[in-house]
Amino acid sequence: MLLGHPVLFKSLCYVDGRWVHSASAASVAVQNPANQEVLGHVPMLDAAQITGAVDAAQRAFDTWRWVPVAKRSALLLRWHELILRHQQDLAAILSLEQGKPLAEARGEIAYGASFVEWFAHEARRLNGRTIPTHIDGAHLGTIVEPVGVAALITPWNFPCAMLTRKAAAALAAGCTVVAKPAHETPFSALALAQLAEEAGFPAGVFNVVLGEPQMAMQTLVSDSRVRSVSFTGSTRVGALVMQAAAQAGIKKTALELGGNAPFIVTEDADLEQAVRVAVAAKFQTSGQDCCAANRIFVARPLYPTFVARYSDAVKALKVGGAFEPNVDVGPLMHQAAFDATVQRIADAREKGARITAGGAAHERGGWFFEPTVVADAAPGMRIYDEENFAPISAVTPFDSLDEVVERANDTEYGLAAYVCAKDLNTVFQLIRRLDFAMVSINGAKFTGAPIPFGGIKSSGLGREGGVEGFEPFVETRYFCLGQLGLPVSDSAPARAAAHAMATDATAGTY
Repeated sequence: MLLGHPVLFKSLCYVDGRWVHSASAASVAVQNPANQEVLGHVPMLDAAQITGAVDAAQRAFDTWRWVPVAKRSALLLRWHELILRHQQDLAAILSLEQGKPLAEARGEIAYGASFVEWFAHEARRLNGRTIPTHIDGAHLGTIVEPVGVAALITPWNFPCAMLTRKAAAALAAGCTVVAKPAHETPFSALALAQLAEEAGFPAGVFNVVLGEPQMAMQTLVSDSRVRSVSFTGSTRVGALVMQAAAQAGIKKTALELGGNAPFIVTEDADLEQAVRVAVAAKFQTSGQDCCAANRIFVARPLYPTFVARYSDAVKALKVGGAFEPNVDVGPLMHQAAFDATVQRIADAREKGARITAGGAAHERGGWFFEPTVVADAAPGMRIYDEENFAPISAVTPFDSLDEVVERANDTEYGLAAYVCAKDLNTVFQLIRRLDFAMVSINGAKFTGAPIPFGGIKSSGLGREGGVEGFEPFVETRYFCLGQLGLPVSDSAPARAAAHAMATDATAGTY
């Protein structure tokens, strides 16, 4: 692999400002999903080494928390500048280990960098407040403090952006971090660690570890010094993270989990726009996206035409390797994802669905699958009921607004939903009635650094991005400063009020 800045391709973990091997020499191979070739090996640290990373982060926190926010912000902005300077190299690394087309990878690098810039600036406004007092002679207020060491566990589908979205908020707030990327896509996280080092972050502030997934998660989450856990991944694993965190004591926990996004096309929608938006909302990252449009509901009068035009648009998508020109859809991430996709299509066929585009392994072989449209999908089919991390989409008609709201909400998930409609009354009804944390109207692009990204129900807890993105990494502390020589009235009414409060059983320490 030819990189302009070759030092970005790291095959070691990063702990306490040093690049480290596994104590046991254990390692894991990282494959290119486009051709299954091994890109390299990364060390799998043992539990003692992961605990050592927490040791380093705790030591660094004792200093980092007191670094003036202007200096923390300057370091983050330097990191941001370096990420953008090396955008092409970072995109190449990402495409090689994740498989997404190079243009998408470049977009992810820019998107990931935007969170670093956003939180660098927003940290300057992470303020406490003065509270008008109800206690005579006292001064009341709050201060905002970093919680401590944060464990960041990130997935393989967005290996750059999911790390920067978490780490930028934590670092800006004054926390130190131990990041554990997915072992399928570790090189993006390690490249970010290299740039953090070049930006000048002190040793121990930003650490990246890898290890056997269950052990690494348990080791990080169960450590009492880890005060915040931020996880992005499946709902199944998210529940395990939450359980481990609860067993280790009460700590801040943010979970960004799975989705089964509905995409609703109302009778008054612009049909061409709806087709265009549906393709964009479904097939980014080969459909391996928790916000991907999994269930497309179309008003019955539009349904035949929509299915025909949508199927034609999907057939026109170019499948290929990341570095080929004008590629729209890359490979699936691994064999398990490919096998699950084959099984879902077979299940839909057996239960009466029509395959109007794709529906089979791609002629390129390997883990490539044809972009697929499954028409007449229905409850009971896996493609309808489950989150589909694949370039396959389910389309079904509906007859009324009440019906489509009920069907869209009939899922354990509550992350993202899409609506294509013109009538504002319909739009606002759906915004309020859809049981999803984020609703996008007439467009596929809705995320970004300023917005509170996250889900409800089995799609997670907490938010990332926006001012809400600080919440997993800060605590609000209240103070009451009493009788500091402030003038207090000595009038009879004032004395009577003070006496009443002193003897009021509800005042005291409650």
